[in-house]
Amino acid sequence: MTEPEQHAPAAIVENMLLLRREDFDELLDRAAERGAERVLSHLGLENGHAAKDIRELRDLLEAWRDARRTAWQTTIKVVTTGILAALLVGAAIKLKLMGGAP
Repeated sequence: MTEPEQHAPAAIVENMLLLRREDFDELLDRAAERGAERVLSHLGLENGHAAKDIRELRDLLEAWRDARRTAWQTTIKVVTTGILAALLVGAAIKLKLMGGAP
């Protein structure tokens, strides 16, 4: 090995130590952006409409939850009304208010 080749690893380490904090932060930011782009691409959301798509999905999920909640509330109201109507009819028959047989 020649003299410059022997000092190459030391020069690399020395250059790394000279890396300023701003440069390191910029390097981390670029790496994070690339990672985020790769994830969005993997999910099929890389076309620049990812925020809109996710907002629409959240709105759709919220609408589904509202519909499900309303369906349960309606079911409970119908059952409750049915039970109360049956009780009223039963009470009317018991009290002979419906004109049944004497």
